[in-house]
Amino acid sequence: MKKFRTSRTFPAIFALSACEGPQSAFDAAGAEAARVLTLFWVMLIGAVAIWAVVVAIGYYATKTRPGQHSEKAGLRLIIWGGCVFPTVVLAMLLFWGLRMMPDLRPPGDGPTIAVSGERFWWRVAYGVEGEPGVVRNLPIGGVPSANEIWIPLGKRTEILLGSPDVIHSFWVPPLAGKMDAIPGRVNRLILEPTEVGVFNGACAEFCGTAHAQMGFRVVVVPETEFTEYVRAQAQPAAVPESEGLDLFIRNGCAACHAIRGTPPDGVVGPDLTHLASRRTIGAGIVPTTVENIADFVASPDHFKPGIEMPAFGMLPKDEIAQIAAWLGSLE
Repeated sequence: MKKFRTSRTFPAIFALSACEGPQSAFDAAGAEAARVLTLFWVMLIGAVAIWAVVVAIGYYATKTRPGQHSEKAGLRLIIWGGCVFPTVVLAMLLFWGLRMMPDLRPPGDGPTIAVSGERFWWRVAYGVEGEPGVVRNLPIGGVPSANEIWIPLGKRTEILLGSPDVIHSFWVPPLAGKMDAIPGRVNRLILEPTEVGVFNGACAEFCGTAHAQMGFRVVVVPETEFTEYVRAQAQPAAVPESEGLDLFIRNGCAACHAIRGTPPDGVVGPDLTHLASRRTIGAGIVPTTVENIADFVASPDHFKPGIEMPAFGMLPKDEIAQIAAWLGSLE
């Protein structure tokens, strides 16, 4: 058997593998992310230039001419190499960064979407006009959804960010920089995607036990497809009444969740009207399948420690299966 040989190139390969993907800031797919990436490279070049000059001065003083230097020569090196050069470079970097800011926050020509960061998921409402209404500081109005945000390609979509509990941070690295969701106020973020695709987002501010499991997806599609999607999401659940619905109501799930077109109208948890149309459940934890829904209903804390949803593992397995199958049909 041929023996596997290690190589010094492997660490570099592993490091570079993180530069691409649906959650990489180095794989920009949005106007703001591209500007932020450019700023990163410019600042990196400036930092390397300052480092190189400092090292060159140190080398000159210790290796090229290690002997005693005159006070005048030393003072000149300190002033020009240690004061003037870093000040000029840092001032140029500051100017470069500040002149980018006006282009990042003007009102968009696309839709307005309200997003509320909650422990530990994301409430979404499409088509909110102006300031979103407030119930527990949650966005009211528009078309409700959760943990998956669709936006149109090439349009400047305005995201209204808030929170009812603690500070969260909304971050989709390939599309834009971070923006905090702060209780008691509404922050605005513009997403202007330049590529279609599905991009991973995350909460970038520690918010509690399941902070690491508080993800979401941003789906970028052509404008016509986005319009059709929102129109479909606005419709009530297109499913007949069944034993799964009866069990859902009987076991108290309707106290927290709403399914439009049926009696459940809770507002504490995510709206489940079109749950099966989302790619994941549990805020990006696992793919949306009937099996995963059943496991999540039985033991949500296993997926997300500290989640407020109670476990229903005490129910008979056939009842959990019926609830999961019914929820899995809500497209």
